[in-house]
Amino acid sequence: MSKKYAFLFPGQGAQAPGMIKDVCEAYPETRKILDDISAIWGKDICKIMWESDAAELSRSDNSQMAITAASLVVGKVLETKGITPSVAMGFSLGEFPALYFSGVLSFEDLIKVVAKRGSIMQNVCEQIAKENEGHAPGMTAVIGLTQDQVRDIASKCENVYAANMNADKQTVLSGTADGLTKAEELCKEAGARRAIRLAVAGPFHSPLMQRAADEFEKAIADVTFNDPKITLLGNVTGKEEKTGDEIKKNAVLHLTNSVLWTDEEKVLFDMINADSANEWALVEPGVGQVLTGLWNKSDFAENIKAAAANSAESISNVQ
Repeated sequence: MSKKYAFLFPGQGAQAPGMIKDVCEAYPETRKILDDISAIWGKDICKIMWESDAAELSRSDNSQMAITAASLVVGKVLETKGITPSVAMGFSLGEFPALYFSGVLSFEDLIKVVAKRGSIMQNVCEQIAKENEGHAPGMTAVIGLTQDQVRDIASKCENVYAANMNADKQTVLSGTADGLTKAEELCKEAGARRAIRLAVAGPFHSPLMQRAADEFEKAIADVTFNDPKITLLGNVTGKEEKTGDEIKKNAVLHLTNSVLWTDEEKVLFDMINADSANEWALVEPGVGQVLTGLWNKSDFAENIKAAAANSAESISNVQ
């Protein structure tokens, strides 16, 4: 029986200056992908990925396209090696390359949708910062407390929400700058090992992004979302999503709802257990290795490990 692959696409925050440059040098045919992205987007994606500093790259309107481009390039290289996904899932922004590889969005629609999403989110984040006397909203990763503990702390802070369920004892909060500062103090008092402010541009996956959700819903109204051709897992439900209509609806809810990543991991784990672990490989295509780390540190990794495909060398190691 041929091996089955699950592609786990990384989200915003994984970006890094110089990302996937070695992959593009090792596989020069990928330059066409980047040229096509630049033509549709209207901006030079290579310049953004390889010449921007960390601050410029972290803007939502830049980082979202850069990470999507990295995922597309690596995913396409893997395809040339006969490695295609049976399951696609992505963390936050990573859902959008997952929509492409599962057949939900065309290449052109993917780039247009990500461009609209990144621009809308950046604008709303700047509005929120202005409304809060220039203090930029954002996100904080809390390590060492349970998800329930973090939810309880968030409920005690104004404009703070439990946004990303990364792991049993790693949860990300979204909120205003002042709200997060208070929450970080409460988390440390409760015994958190660390509370780390993340390099992202706003309070994603929280009600503070409702304005962005409203604008994004209008922006994608005429975009066709097809039914997925492979198993697609979604952040909003934490389960398999089977219809284009459901996926389109959740793409909007995605901006204000929590990322139920641990629920998705459990669904994937159960699928693997229904077969045999040696029939599966878990790959994180693109940039960084956040999702690989989350899986490999979880109880799900007892029988199968995940591997990042984020460089020419690591891509060659995927089997």
